[in-house]
Amino acid sequence: MPRPATKTDLIAAANERFDKMWALIESMTEDELNMPFEFGDDPKDKEVHWKRDKNLRDILVHLYEWHQLLLNWIDSNRNGNHIPFLPEPYNWKTYGDMNMKFWEKHQSTPYEDAKKMLLQSHKEVLALIEGFSNEELFEKQHFKWSGTTNIGSYCISATSSHYDWAIDKIKRQIKKLRTRS
Repeated sequence: MPRPATKTDLIAAANERFDKMWALIESMTEDELNMPFEFGDDPKDKEVHWKRDKNLRDILVHLYEWHQLLLNWIDSNRNGNHIPFLPEPYNWKTYGDMNMKFWEKHQSTPYEDAKKMLLQSHKEVLALIEGFSNEELFEKQHFKWSGTTNIGSYCISATSSHYDWAIDKIKRQIKKLRTRS
């Protein structure tokens, strides 16, 4: 599926990828849901997240926290409090440290809570997107506070692109677990 360039495509991609991710999760047995992730041993896995995320809960809270970034950024800026997408002291070179803080924050969050949080935040993000026109989402510099990037790109990053990331990790976990049996 090509990168969304319209509101309709953005909503469709977000829902399609979210549903695909959820179907994968629902296909897992109770034992599989509770098995730790064991990635990071492959030299191709250079990204920190392969070692950071130890279970399904870690993935769900990561997605939830990125939803919160989007929701808070848009809400604050709409209310005249101009803040960057990434909170201080983070930037696009150091956002991996922010992701690690998210991970640390949720180490005592139960899986069931993570699931509920993500289901709710996905709905909130879609409602937010619904409230924008196509032009507001995809016209560059429509909002001064979005800089040179349109807010649709931020929405894609927090939804369908991140869901693809989660799908890849979940598929890989399922494959690893089922090839052991």
